[in-house]
Amino acid sequence: MNRKQKKQLCAIVISLLLMIGAMLFAPDGIVGGVLFCTAYLIVGYKALIKAAKNIVSGHFLDENFLMTIATIGAFATGEYAEGCAVMIFYQVGELFESYAVNKSRKSITALMDIRPDYANVENEKGELVQVSPDTVKIGDVIAVKAGEKIPLDGIVIEGTTTVDTSALTGESLPRDVAAGSGVISGCINMTGLIRVRVTKEFGESTVSRILELVENSSTKKSKSENFISKFAKYYTPIVVFSALALAVIPPLVTGGDFVTWIQRALTFLVISCPCALVISIPLSFFGGIGGASRCGILIKGSNYLEALSKVDTVVFDKTGTLTKGTFEVTAVHPCNENGECENCSHKHFHGKCADKNELLELAAYAECYSDHPISHSLRKAYAKEIDSSRIGEVNEISGHGVNAVIDGNSISAGNMKLMEMVDAKGAHECHKTGTAVHIAHDGEYLGHIVISDVPKEDSQRAIGELKSVGVRKTVMLTGDDRRVGEKMAAELGIDEYYAELLPADKVERMEEILSAEGEGKVAFVGDGINDAPVLSRADVGIAMGAMGSDAAIEAADIVLMDDNPLKIVTAIKISRKALKIVKENIVFTIGIKVITLILGAFGIANMWAAVFADVGVSIIAILNAMRQVVPPVNKD
Repeated sequence: MNRKQKKQLCAIVISLLLMIGAMLFAPDGIVGGVLFCTAYLIVGYKALIKAAKNIVSGHFLDENFLMTIATIGAFATGEYAEGCAVMIFYQVGELFESYAVNKSRKSITALMDIRPDYANVENEKGELVQVSPDTVKIGDVIAVKAGEKIPLDGIVIEGTTTVDTSALTGESLPRDVAAGSGVISGCINMTGLIRVRVTKEFGESTVSRILELVENSSTKKSKSENFISKFAKYYTPIVVFSALALAVIPPLVTGGDFVTWIQRALTFLVISCPCALVISIPLSFFGGIGGASRCGILIKGSNYLEALSKVDTVVFDKTGTLTKGTFEVTAVHPCNENGECENCSHKHFHGKCADKNELLELAAYAECYSDHPISHSLRKAYAKEIDSSRIGEVNEISGHGVNAVIDGNSISAGNMKLMEMVDAKGAHECHKTGTAVHIAHDGEYLGHIVISDVPKEDSQRAIGELKSVGVRKTVMLTGDDRRVGEKMAAELGIDEYYAELLPADKVERMEEILSAEGEGKVAFVGDGINDAPVLSRADVGIAMGAMGSDAAIEAADIVLMDDNPLKIVTAIKISRKALKIVKENIVFTIGIKVITLILGAFGIANMWAAVFADVGVSIIAILNAMRQVVPPVNKD
């Protein structure tokens, strides 16, 4: 409990003691009146000041105005104890709200701790000097000691260490880094001294982007929150005028006692205060977003949390999402395994067909400028230094492959679509299942290289758990050939798959899936680098394994900070728990208020019942909103 909350609690206790003393020892005398007034002012002066300011500004139809009118009216009609009780218990509700919000903010506050305070740079004498991360430029070299936060994104140029990424991913497993490894801001250097060449300024670093995302998450409101805001906007003036009518019309029509009907009107005002809805609904969403962030799941707004709860179709990209994305060369098939072919016209490599080594070399050189995982695997299998002087013009064709000039020869490396485009004679599919990179020279087929990817350990289990939580259909989109897609879908238990897709084809497929869904929501899960158009088009875009990926943070609605597919299930469970609590609070709050309003209008419910209908219901709704238990991510 912070200092402000302790001060508020102290005021409540003192006012409650004064009210009890007045009720027991001097309920009707001057001393009692002084005690009641003192108790009221101690606990209610802030609400009175707010109401006065709002009246002056013309925006006075809020809970402070309702509480002020109701309690002053209670004092005016001699109901001192009831007037004090309303204000005291209203402040109790405010205290509960403050505590609940602070509790939900703890995970966000913990996330804010990833903000680095300084960066170590070397001066002219070779000494390390602490400077603000804002002053460090791209290309500068910083030193990070053991136990320090990594202040900026960069590449390790010297040293080896282990880094703790738990503040970003929610996972406790550390990661080893060495020279050449990329590191991102917000992680903690655990063991050794490393020197890092900065690749992004602080304002564009991972930690800054994440903090900005979380800080702005409250600005994107869900439909439920927008409904409650509009509801309160029209509801409050209606109940104020209804209370006024209740105080004036019945005694004028029936000739009854004005005091009795004024008391009923005041009771009506207290009951009708929409505090429980206005407080508990946003708090439920805020708690869900905070709980998700503890798991390394960043949700950009409560509107996305609400949409995620309604998802019944999940569409996956394959590479890097369901699979590890670490391709390995598993076979090299020249057009003739021996490198010679009596009936072959390919006599351009030393008078014979290309052999395995030459085929791998051509593929590695053709793909050397690409960042695609397949290109990395080809260069890794080649295992020799690339001589860039041998490479001429390079033209990468999205969804097909690469056309490059190597040693003056026109080389095409890519899928069968590229072979058809260059009219490569003799091109054929491989009998092995995997991703095939076909190689052609001047329109003549040289052979192909088979590259295989493997599913992540938790992919199959994640698909099963998605179905167990009510996801009706799972779909996989991939640019790989049909056999690779079919094998992967069958292995993981995916309902539908679409293979051999270009980036534009993926968007087209997503449009078809969206149009077929109707009321259900469609989520797309991708790595956030090559899938930005589909992430943006889906009802809910989820970027997976997106530490340091600008494209992921920009395009996705929800960002998973590691590559564990089970986090998708966790995110859905959190969203559904939050929405369930929201619905419970709406039904409970409106139900109790409607019943009590009717009873109050007929004089059956008094001011004490009104206190329960307002403050009691608010406290129950707030406590319910605090039930944001985060489902664990099991790895058993």
